[in-house]
Amino acid sequence: MIREELKSLLLSFNEKDYFENVDLHIHSCESDGKMSPNEIAEAAKKKNKKYIAIADHNTIDAYLSTNVLREKMVIPAVEFDCYYKSIVIHIIGYGINIDSEELRPILSENKMGKKHLFYRLLKLRNPKEVIERIHNAGGIAILAHPACYPCINFDNFINELVNYGLDGLEVYYLYRYLRLLLKFRSVKTIKEIADKYNLIKTGGTDSHGRKLL
Repeated sequence: MIREELKSLLLSFNEKDYFENVDLHIHSCESDGKMSPNEIAEAAKKKNKKYIAIADHNTIDAYLSTNVLREKMVIPAVEFDCYYKSIVIHIIGYGINIDSEELRPILSENKMGKKHLFYRLLKLRNPKEVIERIHNAGGIAILAHPACYPCINFDNFINELVNYGLDGLEVYYLYRYLRLLLKFRSVKTIKEIADKYNLIKTGGTDSHGRKLL
């Protein structure tokens, strides 16, 4: 799927889709999730999902080690740990070409850098470089769970990332557990900022468990 086709597809999804039949933020056992990529695909079929994305931390192994991309419902993705303005942020690349050499310098070669938070924090990436490499790999760059970042001026924060090429915000996200405790602003605010900067709105469950939410 080329970048413009993916953008049109993402723009076609609405809030209801993200809470019923589209889940673009799932983790497999290739990073810190419990299910294998193939188990995720099978579970998605049983739940009648139209589209899913396995967005593992700093790795595309879910796509290199399995045949999940044969499933038309699967959009290739990867979630990168980044450091910006003294804050750890996560940027998801959707629709990336998994064979692109552009991604290699920012992917983790170390198993611990894919699975364990402490080791992931030892190698945080520059968001400007991450966004550029996602684009060069044919993908779309989305800021994950934006309500969780403790920036003082959220509008300026997003504006600066947009200037780097950020394409969208993960608006429809299930804030729960630790994320709920770290929620610094409302979903309404996230929507308003997305509209202000004409950003793509995406969503997902951030599922790590043995079943899809």
